[in-house]
Amino acid sequence: RVTFKMDNGESEKKGDENAWCMACKLCNPRHWSHRFLFLLVTCFLSFGNYFVYDNPAALQDQFKTDMDINTSQFMLMYSLYSWPNVFLCFVGGFLMDRILGLRWGAIIFATLVTIGQCVSAVGAQTNSYALVLAGRFIFGLGGENLAVAQNTYAVSWFKGKELNMVFGLQLSFSRVGSTVNMNILKPIYDAFGGSGYKALGNALWIGALICVFSLLCALIAAWLDKRAARILQRDAGKTGEVIQVKDILLFPLSFWLLCIICVAYYVAVFPFIGLALTFYQQKWGLLQTQASTINSLVYVISAGASPVFGYIVDKTGRNLLWCIIGISFTLFSHMLLAYSFANPYIGVTIMGFSYSLVACALWPMVAYILPESQLGVLQYLEIYIFETFDVTGDLQLCFGHKVLVNLDEASTAYGFMQALQNLGLAIISMVAGMIVDDKGYLWLEVFFCAWLCLALLSSVLLFFMDASNDGVLNLSANQRNELTVYDDQIEEKQPLLLQKSGAEETLFYTPSTSHEIRLRYMSRLRIPLPKEQSIFNIVNMQAFRRSAGVGVLK
Repeated sequence: RVTFKMDNGESEKKGDENAWCMACKLCNPRHWSHRFLFLLVTCFLSFGNYFVYDNPAALQDQFKTDMDINTSQFMLMYSLYSWPNVFLCFVGGFLMDRILGLRWGAIIFATLVTIGQCVSAVGAQTNSYALVLAGRFIFGLGGENLAVAQNTYAVSWFKGKELNMVFGLQLSFSRVGSTVNMNILKPIYDAFGGSGYKALGNALWIGALICVFSLLCALIAAWLDKRAARILQRDAGKTGEVIQVKDILLFPLSFWLLCIICVAYYVAVFPFIGLALTFYQQKWGLLQTQASTINSLVYVISAGASPVFGYIVDKTGRNLLWCIIGISFTLFSHMLLAYSFANPYIGVTIMGFSYSLVACALWPMVAYILPESQLGVLQYLEIYIFETFDVTGDLQLCFGHKVLVNLDEASTAYGFMQALQNLGLAIISMVAGMIVDDKGYLWLEVFFCAWLCLALLSSVLLFFMDASNDGVLNLSANQRNELTVYDDQIEEKQPLLLQKSGAEETLFYTPSTSHEIRLRYMSRLRIPLPKEQSIFNIVNMQAFRRSAGVGVLK
């Protein structure tokens, strides 16, 4: 083990924890190359999940013919994947935070994905539609929770400006799995005979083997994370705390609007991909191989464009603005596919780029609303902002909105957002299948356009609401970097602040001079201040807290 003993300002290293290995930069968790290695492993963590999720879409006609089911029954396979995650994504965040731990949670959920796919393969080989549905349900128990684990790994290993690109890379690798599925599963089905439920079951076993590969990645990621935590002396995950609904009520209104955007957007993308194969064949008279190529184009573009868009969002910021742009172009692509006979490659290409942009810009905003970087100094405190003015223009204090929540709620927030997304997907998948059976694909596209309009209206509302407050969701990259520097300086002051705030004492600092009130007002208007008076200068921490009007509650 590596330990440090402080004696007269000097540090002494004891033990020989992989001393020879620590000389290698790739094995050193403090070096960027080791973090890149960990990122590569976690990118493949959900590769198998994404490969098998769209197995039905790649073999839509074969499932319906070989198992003698209609479109509503076909979409039930997608719905049963989503239903358990309405509850388990939320609970899964708590489990990984407080009971299982992130590492064991990722391993268990990856195991459930593998078992579920094996059960579905057995069901297809025995021509048991009920067993296929049971396998999809088991698969769903682990699928979205595994995505929560992947997101939480990303947030814990990467900070600030890296986060957008990390999310983009993870999405890219996941979508490679979806793309491979769309393009190789039909040839694999043909190689096993090209007809009948036995060929269908054999094709599904290929997906089970890929899930085993992702399970191995989960084991490797857990070992790397445990090793890094030991060497870097990071805190272990907390366990055994009671689930309380009041934690959800602490999330701000902006988080709930993000949830609406997430649900309304993704229900117009994933169910469409699940049903689009027959749509392309019927409207444009394409062969199944051609329709499969077009249907996979969203994933192909996403695999390449996600890292690029992640980098662009990193460099420019303005996450919310990029999200509005992506939703608008997705709506345009659906309208193009619905109301014109233009080459379907055009509409699907636009949808692919738009989907990549929204994914890179949307999910990191959860971390900005509930930012871990702002919780370094106040990990066990709650912060309230007092920032209203009376009609005369003089500063007055009143209770404002809560802006931070406990650090342990990071996984819970992502899990809850995934849960709401799956609730929407579970319901809309069944409704979409019924619309196709009863009304056809034109009405299905009208249905999807309505959901995208809701996502667009919600994002515009969030834009104006964010602009009227602190504007954290639409900050430029430079503005966000300045806040990161400030957060780092705050973290260095943690011991001092915690000592000054007693267990039963509530401290409120208010501007006490006209000069401090003037500086406070100028900072609210984003007027540049002299360096020695900037709010990002922490030389005089007490003066800063007075001028900012911040109250700290134990």
